[in-house]
Amino acid sequence: MEYISSLTLSHFRSHKISKLLLDGRPVVVFGKNGTGKTNILEAVSLFSPGRGLRRATASDITRKPEAIGWKIEGKVKNRISEYEVSICSTNGESRSLFLDGKKASIMKLGQILRIVWLVPSMDRIWIEGTSGRRQFLDRLTLSYFPEHAEVSLAYEKAMRERNRLLKEKIHNDHWYNALEIEMAKNAVSIQKARIKAIKYLSEAQSHLTEKFPKAELLLIDPDQIIITNEEEAIEALKESRRGDMILGRTSVGPHKSDLQAVYADKSTLAKDCSTGEQKALLISIILANAKSLAKISDISPIVLLDEVSAHLDVERQAALYNEICKLGVQAWMTGTGPELFSDLRNRAQFIEVSTIDGISALSLSN
Repeated sequence: MEYISSLTLSHFRSHKISKLLLDGRPVVVFGKNGTGKTNILEAVSLFSPGRGLRRATASDITRKPEAIGWKIEGKVKNRISEYEVSICSTNGESRSLFLDGKKASIMKLGQILRIVWLVPSMDRIWIEGTSGRRQFLDRLTLSYFPEHAEVSLAYEKAMRERNRLLKEKIHNDHWYNALEIEMAKNAVSIQKARIKAIKYLSEAQSHLTEKFPKAELLLIDPDQIIITNEEEAIEALKESRRGDMILGRTSVGPHKSDLQAVYADKSTLAKDCSTGEQKALLISIILANAKSLAKISDISPIVLLDEVSAHLDVERQAALYNEICKLGVQAWMTGTGPELFSDLRNRAQFIEVSTIDGISALSLSN
């Protein structure tokens, strides 16, 4: 089991200095609104590649008014070893990672921990634009395939350069050909990884508690078929050049894909389900991710669930907590009071967050 055994936040949003010692059990963080509960989950989310659950810039995170920068330190334990992790930023610069005292690439985090999350802003994921669903799918895909982050960055870098040529109305087949070969290679890798991730999620959902609905998942593109062949991807980009030059951007590729979900038992698209059903579908997918990861890779993800009890009835709350304990993952959950997690009792660590003169303060509740 992989888990964070200690966590220290320094000048991180509302936290001036906050320290936690953890034993691998689920973590319940409770307190009044605005005390800094979600800030703790955001800090944990930064133990993975990317910009964390709020997608904030480094300068947004630093505590005001000091604005001297911020630092997160933690120990990560797995079955055979322990890592000392330090993530920091000064003067608004991009975050730096140090592993066991040595500077390392942020992408290295994906080899140590797999982190997935569910936050209130995602409650509308099925009814809003495609970008949120793509980000959700890519976060899940990254948990299975750590290299997915670098492949995605390489694709986006080549696409930005192609878009620049398109906007400037540059006609140079040699430049386009080179960029499109690079884009096609990475596009196919992205789509294949996404499809495989969906397969893992679908298989795992059948073994979860019946309290959470099964989501039939499908990778779709509203304007084209999903391409998983490099030659076809190159041809699609080449054929779209003229139209793309008019648009000033790339119109085909994995950046246009969407994740479709259907409530299986009702044959109803997720976007047409009730608010509670939509939340339950998301939780089912997160639980399936944790279950399948443990099966195929022997890696237990860390699961972050912000205000998880919202829109869940008492039965589903209890079923969720039981499933988390059964999976044996370190799940971090927030809520306004400990009574929301009474079914967990001594199966979790309870941490209360309060504020003193605008500074978050932590206390162990059990």
